[in-house]
Amino acid sequence: MVAIRFIAVDGSAQTIDATVGISLMENAVANGVEAIEAICGGNAYCGTCRVHVEPEWRKITGPITEIEEPMIEASGDTDPGVRLSCQIEVTEALEGLVVHTPESQS
Repeated sequence: MVAIRFIAVDGSAQTIDATVGISLMENAVANGVEAIEAICGGNAYCGTCRVHVEPEWRKITGPITEIEEPMIEASGDTDPGVRLSCQIEVTEALEGLVVHTPESQS
């Protein structure tokens, strides 16, 4: 397990114990992170699991993947650290990761 912190637009934070080997989205849903809607269940075609990765974590979480790009573009989210949490696999290297959730997932 690794600790991952989700920060909402209003500044409230929720730290979860995330399971290594599954996606950040799956961990968020399993731990009741309300801002992660995940309507498509992690198939990268709804864009409702977006997070904003803080700059110091972007190399570790990796760049936007080809599968994410259309959903992120369609969302209009221009934050440079935007990712679909369903496409970020939790690893031990993500211990202490901090992500921000957008105001709206639509």
